[in-house]
Amino acid sequence: MSQVTTHGVTLTETAASKVKALLESEGRDDLRLRITVQPGGCSGLIYQLFFDEQLEEEDAIADFGGVEVVVDQMSVPCLDGASIDFED
Repeated sequence: MSQVTTHGVTLTETAASKVKALLESEGRDDLRLRITVQPGGCSGLIYQLFFDEQLEEEDAIADFGGVEVVVDQMSVPCLDGASIDFED
């Protein structure tokens, strides 16, 4: 069994509540919020947030009140200290 690693991204209570509401409205309890960083864009990086049912062995995971936030190992250094919030 491999050891689960965590990451330095935080999810505010407001964002966690919104993610929970979206997942409940979809009737899905098998999805996680995935955050990735890829080369491209004007600043040289593209940030993506999406729901993902896949979990890779090397993914870093953190739980925020029942909402799992998953970051791939290549994106972990770029996202360290990032905070995800939601504003309506």
